[in-house]
Amino acid sequence: MGRVPSRLVVAVVAVLALVAGCTSGDGEPPAGTGAGATEQAVPRSPSERLGLSTGWGPSRAELDRAARKVGRLALPELAGQVVVTRYAGTRAPTELVRRLHLGGVVVFDDNVAGPEALAGSLRRLQRGSGRGWPLMTAVDQEGGLVQRVGGAVTAYPALMSAGAADDRRLTRWAHRALGAELTGIGLNVDLAPVADVTVGAADPVIGSRSPGSDPGTVATHAVAAALGLRDAGVVPVVKHFPGHGSLTTDSHVALPVQTRTVPQLRRVDLQPFRAAVDAGLPAVMVGHIAVQAVDPGVPATLSRPVVHGMLRERLGFDGLVVSDALEMAAVRGRREPAVRFLRAGGDVVLMPVDPAAARASIVRAVREGRLPRRRLEQAATRMVALLEHRAATARRGAAPGSAAEAARKLSAAAVTVVAGPCEGRLVEGPVVPLGSSTAVAGFRAAATRAGMALGRVDLVKPPRPERTGNRKKDRRRLRAWRRAEPHQVVRGTPVHLVSGGAAPGSGIVVATDRPSVLGGSAAAVRIATYGTNPGAMAALVDVLLGRAEAPGRLPVEVSGVERRGC
Repeated sequence: MGRVPSRLVVAVVAVLALVAGCTSGDGEPPAGTGAGATEQAVPRSPSERLGLSTGWGPSRAELDRAARKVGRLALPELAGQVVVTRYAGTRAPTELVRRLHLGGVVVFDDNVAGPEALAGSLRRLQRGSGRGWPLMTAVDQEGGLVQRVGGAVTAYPALMSAGAADDRRLTRWAHRALGAELTGIGLNVDLAPVADVTVGAADPVIGSRSPGSDPGTVATHAVAAALGLRDAGVVPVVKHFPGHGSLTTDSHVALPVQTRTVPQLRRVDLQPFRAAVDAGLPAVMVGHIAVQAVDPGVPATLSRPVVHGMLRERLGFDGLVVSDALEMAAVRGRREPAVRFLRAGGDVVLMPVDPAAARASIVRAVREGRLPRRRLEQAATRMVALLEHRAATARRGAAPGSAAEAARKLSAAAVTVVAGPCEGRLVEGPVVPLGSSTAVAGFRAAATRAGMALGRVDLVKPPRPERTGNRKKDRRRLRAWRRAEPHQVVRGTPVHLVSGGAAPGSGIVVATDRPSVLGGSAAAVRIATYGTNPGAMAALVDVLLGRAEAPGRLPVEVSGVERRGC
């Protein structure tokens, strides 16, 4: 070869320097231009050009296929793809989804007319969506107080039951059974489990939705529950990053402010999320929480230092980031929350107040140069790839009710006796359940199946006052007697099924949600069940009759109890 002209060498060096100094549309350097770049750039796949990594579910081939599909979408279609909305009624919202090219829907109780009707509705929605990949059909099915399709699948206790039982394999197995039911009726995403570390009684929002107050326990069982759902072909969404369990404000009502330092967050709140990332879980939900030490006054959902900085860079999460519902008061009224969430590094815009307006704001932001189309393609590619990966790997679903035994075993392993005998019968003679109509009905059904004697509650009016001979006084006493309400006379041992408020000081007191209510009672027998589902009530009856032990231990500190369990 002859000598290369010096002017050509200078030109090549200048071009290479210019390329090395460029950044991609969302501010990240393109691959191949960093410290480890080779002399000749290696051609990259479509998903690599978007800066997407594997290790959280989809393979490189699945990401590439999704990137090609997403790349062919018109901007309004691309903007709709990252929006997931709720809908009204029990009919499939096919027209809404097609018109806005929405990425999916979230199912609530008012969308459910029964398991078969819901399954049929979701099948019609998937068939009529008008695209070549699955829709996201999501539900918020945690167990306990948060069960959005409770009439269509087996009712579960709250996730704190997993912390009380503290059996990782049981947690995973039980949630695999739940996931199989969800898959069976056409739900492919569960907006659960909760990975927040609760502080106990001072936490008004999370409570029994969390596995407990120890970060290690929460990490163990949040990951196990998520893996169980994933085993069954349901995408689990671990929530609420960066942790809601130590906050005293409900983000449905106002913006909670997290005042812990970053080192404190690392030691406590972030531990379960780090464990989720290390386990290769596919999706994380970001909560509406202002992290004072990172981005003061800004909800985490809208904060790039939190979503991109803490979750993506610090924890190394490459998977799907889902917002908490954008219809919540903590972000309602803020300008362009959907756009700001996407700019922060999020992917799925969940439940905006107006899905059409959210889509329009995204389109406008891209056209005005405030949101790179590349950032939108990253989000949509993650979503499409994960749904296609899930469809390719999902097992056959199970029939509604098939998880009943799993829910019963989880509840039986969790039931906790903090006061009273640890063996033998805890009650003699008939019992009378008192509490909410749902809890009482569940207890009575379980007691009847077990052959437990049930007492009754009589309404007794005070005896008619005797005459005194003073006509005026007698008329006044008679009028008061007629106005008097009958009082209850309990014929048997009262079993108080308490979900909150003040607990009675006598009889048998059962905490069916937060165990903290047990600390304020002086009752001789106090028990936690973490739910009123049929399995929890059956486990409670067996313990009261002395037919089963209570193996659970409180996974949170409760002031005023004798012990954490038997």
